[in-house]
Amino acid sequence: MNFRDYRVEIVPDCEFRLDGGAMFGVVPRNLWARVCPPDDQNRIRMSMNCVYIEAGGERILIETGIGDKWSEKHQAMYGIDRQRSLADSLRAVAGIGPEQVTIVINTHLHFDHSGGIAELRRATGAEVAAMPTSAAAMERGSSGPEDPQFGVLLPYPAVASVRRIADGARLQAGAVSLTAHLTAGHTPGGTTWTWKSCEGEQCYDFVYADSQTPVSADDFFYTKSTTYPTGVSDFQHGFEVLERLSCDVLITPHPGASNFWQRVGLGTAGLVNKDACRTYAGTARRALDARMKKERGEP
Repeated sequence: MNFRDYRVEIVPDCEFRLDGGAMFGVVPRNLWARVCPPDDQNRIRMSMNCVYIEAGGERILIETGIGDKWSEKHQAMYGIDRQRSLADSLRAVAGIGPEQVTIVINTHLHFDHSGGIAELRRATGAEVAAMPTSAAAMERGSSGPEDPQFGVLLPYPAVASVRRIADGARLQAGAVSLTAHLTAGHTPGGTTWTWKSCEGEQCYDFVYADSQTPVSADDFFYTKSTTYPTGVSDFQHGFEVLERLSCDVLITPHPGASNFWQRVGLGTAGLVNKDACRTYAGTARRALDARMKKERGEP
């Protein structure tokens, strides 16, 4: 997609599988299984949307996907189905090699979002920027006890010298200004990215929204956590941010979370929806409310 003097491309990463019950939380299995049929291990198919932005001499990649440094055991455990590397996807979709990427940013610190950063960093020397909590986890190569999914997540190759950014920080690349919005809860450093794209007199506000699902390890409780006591209020803040953002085109790292490819198939009428972010936040808000009621033992 070309917009005046820059372009935006969606770069798919590989498919993998995660436990459906963990991903859908309090949603009854008979409901989620209709839209995401599980395999014989109760895993559902997941995929990842990375976003490539080229402007003003900068080549920015939002998300690097799951990466390639996984053992046969982990490939089998997570059903990792890599048809081609992220490097090959970049060449095919964006027409560049990974060594040409200059800036890497992402939404949060989990392996399926950050697993490829270290490898890309070695190939490019690109700057990597993230919220402080996410940056610390990337430098360790694993999340800490403040993460609701701590203890059940795969570690990934550590990333050296991640630049810390603050809520509201802007990254400028030519005519494009990307703004970081703290939308935590799923992880403490969860980040949503926004930018404006114009073609002639027509402008669209793009929102690359972080995951907003209250997924956790079995022994984590949002209502009484001592390791992440602000989890609920962080979620609520994130919902409010998403609801008030100017949002014409919603993109999510996991495309199924926003029916992204189905909307793309409908053309502009399906892709452009000013209510998309509010709908996304509303769905997440209801999921959090249901999760909290379950933790409290309420009907």
